[in-house]
Amino acid sequence: MYLRILFCLCAFASFGSLLSAADQPNVVIVITDDQGYGDLSCLGNPILKTPQIDELYKQSLRLTDYHVAPTCSPTRCAFLTGHWTNRTGVWHTIMGRSMLRENEVTMGQVFKDAGYATGMFGKWHLGDNYPYRPEDRGFTEVMRHGGGGVGQTPDHWDNAYFDGSYWHNSQPTPVKGFCTDVFFDYAKRFIKDSKDAGKPFLAYVATNAPHGPMHSPEEFSKPYQDQNTNLANFYGMIANIDDNVGKMRTFLANEGLAENTIFIFTTDNGTSAGDKVFNAGMRGKKGSEYDGGHRVPFFVHWPKGNLTGGRDVNEITAYVDVLPTLIDLCQVAPPANVKFDGTSIASLLDEKVDADWPDRILVTDSQRVKDPIKWRKSAVMTSQWRFNNGKELYDMKADPGQTKDVAADHPEVVQRLTNFYESWWAELEPTFANDTAIYLGHPADNPARLTSHDWITTKMTPWNQAQVRKAMNGDSNTGFWNVNVFESGKYKIRLRRWPEEADLAINAELAPGADVPGVAAYRTTKGKAIQPIRAQLEIGNVIAAKNFDASDKEVVFTVDLEKGKTRMSAIFTTAEGEAFGAYYAYVSK
Repeated sequence: MYLRILFCLCAFASFGSLLSAADQPNVVIVITDDQGYGDLSCLGNPILKTPQIDELYKQSLRLTDYHVAPTCSPTRCAFLTGHWTNRTGVWHTIMGRSMLRENEVTMGQVFKDAGYATGMFGKWHLGDNYPYRPEDRGFTEVMRHGGGGVGQTPDHWDNAYFDGSYWHNSQPTPVKGFCTDVFFDYAKRFIKDSKDAGKPFLAYVATNAPHGPMHSPEEFSKPYQDQNTNLANFYGMIANIDDNVGKMRTFLANEGLAENTIFIFTTDNGTSAGDKVFNAGMRGKKGSEYDGGHRVPFFVHWPKGNLTGGRDVNEITAYVDVLPTLIDLCQVAPPANVKFDGTSIASLLDEKVDADWPDRILVTDSQRVKDPIKWRKSAVMTSQWRFNNGKELYDMKADPGQTKDVAADHPEVVQRLTNFYESWWAELEPTFANDTAIYLGHPADNPARLTSHDWITTKMTPWNQAQVRKAMNGDSNTGFWNVNVFESGKYKIRLRRWPEEADLAINAELAPGADVPGVAAYRTTKGKAIQPIRAQLEIGNVIAAKNFDASDKEVVFTVDLEKGKTRMSAIFTTAEGEAFGAYYAYVSK
């Protein structure tokens, strides 16, 4: 605690006395999806060209040893809360384990409470229902897709990376253009509106690109056509992001906002596709416990705060440090009764401060299971050491590629890092049973739209629309939703194979949808016809079943529910006993 207070005092001394509202810096964060440390030309990629981000790199402070989680949702929760991923309930990207616990305070809420306009654009991936949506967590302007990517099960039906519909402040809204362009465009509108209203702003621009499926505007993928289709479109998406970063910076300059805007560029995990071309000498990629899975770029530029000049910051840092640091830089009040797992690095960023930085220990892991498993795909890290999976030790100063396990040569280091992890795990483990639950009957989200993306299961769940079209079925592909009945009363539950916007019968066969540039879109999968005749619903103490005509669009149950947390499952069965989950359910009070 003393160290945290010391850092705060250093930051305030360095960046001046408390700021007036007119002097408060704006914040623009660009965080991309599945783009690794080596997926930038400024960091050595020999094929990809990113001139706009390269220019930002030249002008910024660069965190060279900055770490996140190896996958999407776990990074986002820690980035936005300053808490370890496993503390927040978000340790997977699907199966009900991507919803940020209700008690967590996000960056959006902190800055909203400080009088900022707060905008979130693009990929949220921390819950699509109340109380987990960005509009429920402090963001006053929201334009987002559903789930973890465009075309995933919670997303608007038949979305691909061009055109479609996204949720603008909770309402599905048709759009035109490539997804990344749309999200940057809405962010610029928000910034202009905030400026006109005389309010400082926080714009969190979280692109789903370059996450697969690999689709890019052809003008951006064309220079990479000598690569395979997957990589050409991966690089094309990054080139498009680069173009948008440049346009955003030009926009800020033209609006007179660049001087006092903290501009951050970073990514959410290691590369998903670029490692075979260039991986900056690292081992592993997205999902890996080795550095290639979680060491990513982080550039920060703020002219008025003297965060300029192209300087490297080499001390080890992490996603849990971002919110405490922004609180210090912007001099806003921290959330009450919240103890961060990270710490402010404001003193590290200021070259005028001789920060006595500790030899700190950080932990990251890749769980991607229903319930966390001790030591699973873990990395316990210091500036010099990586202790992986509770047994392998790597000296990063001598062996940055993590090729030689030296655990036997340094038992004292192994013991120190083991002790830290054991204490870390013991502190977090009691929280794992605190499952998140989707609210039913809450006025902010009534009816609630539930999808198979959030089924809780030990197997696989249909998390994208191609899997829904294929009618993934059977015990291994059904699960239950954790739900929280907001108040006792009568509820209508409508079970569907296809979502409302598709407007199809349960037994409908669906022709492949239109393709877009790049690899096959989810919607190009042919929709399989199924012929269920019976539906069964279980929720709380209610077990109900009924026969139905498969040409119906939905099966409706009206039930009395008691207030509180419970489970809900819904199954369609055929005359032969084959079971299909109800991929979509709509519940209204």
